Amino acid sequence: MSNTKTQVDENGGKEKALATIGLKSFLTVVIILVSVLIICGALSYLVPQGSFERDENGAIITDSYVSSEVDGIAIWRIITAPVRVFASEDALTIIMISLFLLIMSGVFNLLEKTGGIKIFIGRIMCHLRNKGGPVVCITVLIFMLFGSFFGMFEELVTLLPIIIIFMLSMNMDTMTGLGACLLASCFGFSAAITNPFSVGLASQVGGVAVTSGVWLRIVFFGITYGVLCLFLMLHLRKIEKKPEASPTYEIDLEKRASMASYTYETNPENSKVFKVFSVFFGVQIVILILIASIRAVSGLAIPILSVSFLIAGIVCGLIVSNDKKIIFKYILQGAVSMLPAVLMIALASSVKLVMTESGIIDTIMHYVIELLAGKNGFVAILLIYLFILFLQLFIGSASAKIILIMPIIMPIAVALGISPSLVILAYCMADGFTDVILPTNPVLLVGLSMANVSYGKWFKWTWKLQAIVFVITIAVLFFGVAIGY
Repeated sequence: MSNTKTQVDENGGKEKALATIGLKSFLTVVIILVSVLIICGALSYLVPQGSFERDENGAIITDSYVSSEVDGIAIWRIITAPVRVFASEDALTIIMISLFLLIMSGVFNLLEKTGGIKIFIGRIMCHLRNKGGPVVCITVLIFMLFGSFFGMFEELVTLLPIIIIFMLSMNMDTMTGLGACLLASCFGFSAAITNPFSVGLASQVGGVAVTSGVWLRIVFFGITYGVLCLFLMLHLRKIEKKPEASPTYEIDLEKRASMASYTYETNPENSKVFKVFSVFFGVQIVILILIASIRAVSGLAIPILSVSFLIAGIVCGLIVSNDKKIIFKYILQGAVSMLPAVLMIALASSVKLVMTESGIIDTIMHYVIELLAGKNGFVAILLIYLFILFLQLFIGSASAKIILIMPIIMPIAVALGISPSLVILAYCMADGFTDVILPTNPVLLVGLSMANVSYGKWFKWTWKLQAIVFVITIAVLFFGVAIGY
């Protein structure tokens, strides 16, 4: 996931770019990945080489491991791995993923700069403004769907101010706005159905169709949606009886006082933008449905989505913008802002390359399989889940983690009788939910700053929800093991 940072626009002013990797987050991930790369290189001087036989599908045959002597990899191979990875057997996958991230970032930046996202969500919210309590659950559903299907999180958090305004206008509070926007978009991203940044990339690396096991992801999405709505409804009931019980009661009084002059514009220009981008999102939903329905093209989900987003984004941008040249500038700005992610992907991929060239990756798999030998699927999936959750503390980028660990975890899981679909589900669960509880996550801090809410208040308000979600995720994973999902 990405952070926001300041950029200079064409008029010399400053604006926030959406999908931009913050310098601090980027350096942290790079340091971690470089450290892992060095450690893997050092392991080649300590761990003996070895290899498994593979079946026709490329899966390891667990009882075929053969060990040999220790033979350390040349240091120059470690240093050049991030470059050489683009000529490795995984080069096509890495290039496709990198181009996908650049295109998606560019198009999302275009949508934001032309007002597409803000007006689209704003107009929907305007129609729901007088619906009372149910508007919260409808808002949660909208934001969760965008996160679950399109992998939108940071982009939706930029709409937090307008969501808070709508909630306050209906006598709710800032925390409800945070829940309906920040929590909902993150929970949707985590309860992924076709999220291209998690399900899509993990399926691509794991060699399975995006549609594989989609039914349980849909069920989990429904459970997550119900839990979040219940959490917010209980909060609303509490502050309805006692408004002072709201953690943001005092600052909400000030916000409502300043809202007297607010209006909800429905001018012809905004209506045009709304209609155009309604068609844009409608087209993408249709394409996602087709990808999910036609098995022959499900393996091409990443390139298909990339092309459809790029073409549809450019067409919509040209329609709504008076300055046609600026459209390509916005796309380029968004793509350039995501270039650091390509470096992170290259570094993460080079870890596998070094381990493969040094001949220790199969040896490590052999050790892990022996460690888990005799343990049932419940213990195995729990350990995989906790391992990814642990990595989330250090590597927030979903794509970087996928490239780093999926090529190693997936064969081990399959060897232990755990399906790739269950591993992908565990990955999505571990990758996302903690993004709105860990104080090291920049998007959370940006959102809390927008809402003028301290981290202490936020943690006190959400920790029980996080605990409940943690228990539910384990229960769903155990259910998957029990039914042979």
